Amino acid sequence: MRLLLVEDDEKIARFVEKGLKASGFAVDVAGTGPDGLDMAIGADFDTLIIDIMLPGMDGFALIEKLRASGKNTPIIVLSARGRVGDRVKGLEAGADDYLTKPFSFSELLARVQALIRRAGNSTEPVSLSYADLSVDIVKRQVRRGDTFIELQPLEFSLLEYLVRNRERVVSKTMIMEHVWNYNFDPMTNVVEARICRLRDKIDKGYSSKLIHTVRGAGYVLKAEDA
Repeated sequence: MRLLLVEDDEKIARFVEKGLKASGFAVDVAGTGPDGLDMAIGADFDTLIIDIMLPGMDGFALIEKLRASGKNTPIIVLSARGRVGDRVKGLEAGADDYLTKPFSFSELLARVQALIRRAGNSTEPVSLSYADLSVDIVKRQVRRGDTFIELQPLEFSLLEYLVRNRERVVSKTMIMEHVWNYNFDPMTNVVEARICRLRDKIDKGYSSKLIHTVRGAGYVLKAEDA
């Protein structure tokens, strides 16, 4: 899952970015309103976290312009302006949620996860499954059959992305953008290395393999008899 944080306070931005990355999210950060608008329009994000008091363009204007452009990405406002009027203005501008500073990171994380679950489908389950593989998005637990599998945050994000795109080939570029959030470097082997580690945990010891390489195209999560 890929998030965009628009926050000009460097201390808060580092705190939120570190926490979200530790929770398995890919995070981009913008420090001004115009930069945040350009990034939000120019790339696909699963959720946006936007401060109100931003240089160049305040958060209200950013949200309004973003909605006017046709983007319906879920938005959480994260602001020190906690008056009822400010919260109403943020929601009327097009935000989906509003959290005031100071805030609990665990609450922010729960709200992000809730928005992602609701996005596009209010009945989306909190877990994903394919063949005998189960992925609990909220508890961040993975099970194959009756066996629980422990994954690192990046490995979990990679597996979640593969499961969400099951039976669809995803390229290394797509994986880099949605899991690592930096531009694809054809010389790096970080994706191959992570896929290899994930295979060891998901497929090793099982007669039916789920993670497959599609030569020259990317990777696919697919049951061998599908």
